[in-house]
Amino acid sequence: MKTLQHLKNIYFIGIGGIGMSAIARYFNERGVKIFGYDKTQSVLTDQLSSEGMDICYENNYAEPFPTLIDLVIYTPAVPLIHPVCQHFKASGLPFMKRAEILGLISKNMKTIAIGGTHGKTTTSSITTHLLKEGGVSCTAFLGGIVENFGGNYVSGQSDWVVIEADEFDRSFLHLHPEIAAILSTDADHLDIYGSLESLLDTGFKPFAAQTAADGLLLIQHASVNLFPSTGNKQSFGVEEGDFKAVNIRLESNALIFDYQHSDILIKDLKFSLPGRHNVLNAVVAITIALRLGVSEDAIRENLLTFKGIQRRFDIKLVNDKMVIISDYAHHPTELNAVISAARELYPGKKITAVFQPHLFSRTKDFLDGFAKALSALDSVILLPIYPAREQPIPGIDSALLLQKISILDKKLVDSDGLILALNLVQPEVLLMLGAGDFDRMLPQIVDMYHAKSLKE
Repeated sequence: MKTLQHLKNIYFIGIGGIGMSAIARYFNERGVKIFGYDKTQSVLTDQLSSEGMDICYENNYAEPFPTLIDLVIYTPAVPLIHPVCQHFKASGLPFMKRAEILGLISKNMKTIAIGGTHGKTTTSSITTHLLKEGGVSCTAFLGGIVENFGGNYVSGQSDWVVIEADEFDRSFLHLHPEIAAILSTDADHLDIYGSLESLLDTGFKPFAAQTAADGLLLIQHASVNLFPSTGNKQSFGVEEGDFKAVNIRLESNALIFDYQHSDILIKDLKFSLPGRHNVLNAVVAITIALRLGVSEDAIRENLLTFKGIQRRFDIKLVNDKMVIISDYAHHPTELNAVISAARELYPGKKITAVFQPHLFSRTKDFLDGFAKALSALDSVILLPIYPAREQPIPGIDSALLLQKISILDKKLVDSDGLILALNLVQPEVLLMLGAGDFDRMLPQIVDMYHAKSLKE
């Protein structure tokens, strides 16, 4: 399939996924009738239904499938052995991955592709916000619910599109960007790549090479020497790189920094998100915004108006007793960044985390890294591993991770026991960490602690 203009009816397998739902919204906006399947009903699938999409779930997927489907889009998060996948595979209909569709959507647009093992969603969202508010009407497919947009899809009128360049399953190799950023190159998805060397050689390096020769390729300073020298390659960083943040300080719970490049110096930028890792993300967004003609004044104003993303250092409760923060962190590097940001923002406070490991393979590959990161907490509550698309790996479970965590205040509970475990403690700062499904309990946890604070 070379074009998408003829499509009238599309079926999405795994429509409730954050990436899939953004594409569904793109086509729905264009008058295509959207059908879909997902394992469970959620707030997001309810929103899609309210927008006119027809969705079935695990308990009713055996109902008659719609006829006259032109295309089936699937996500690797749903195994191909699932009956819905098997049905459509046998139908002979066009059957394409989410990544392939993003490649086709962006083929005739000017693409800004944000890649890297960490920070893609935050950087893509800040970039989109700075561009939209700075006069560049871009389209965007985002990996989180962005507070400024109220969703994960942003409709635009210009040729520019912002896309998260996902390294999983080499998805980003379907993109040919004018502007690309590689935020980090830590080992991840080793179930796909096998090794960090393969991740670089068959993933990030080919992706970088697909950036337009007259475009801009931004690579974090720490990784820049891993990539061949090209005319479009530039580095970015904190205190280092061609584009950089300098003079970083924390004032009144806000980060202040200067942006510097060659003869450009934008002083005293104030940013609403905590953590030096988010300053790094902001440097990329500022650099892209400047290249597309956004003014320094607009950048200064709108860095401060960025409201954040659900489940990215997402503060859910603040009172005089405690703070609850939800974050999607599911890799040791991401855990380190969130815990460090919490320590910086709440010095001297006791920090407790609930962590749900994501994937058996990732837990196996980074067991020691997870243990070290979680040992920097004052207290930790572990949940069983969220398997997502995977089958269990013998000997790999949360009990093994718990043994390796060095702090004494640690425990393992199942999902049904989490509320009770939390009800017995009064954390000063509670981090809810992980990319699994336990965040569905977050409203109940917030309500519980809010009620407790009213009684005291």
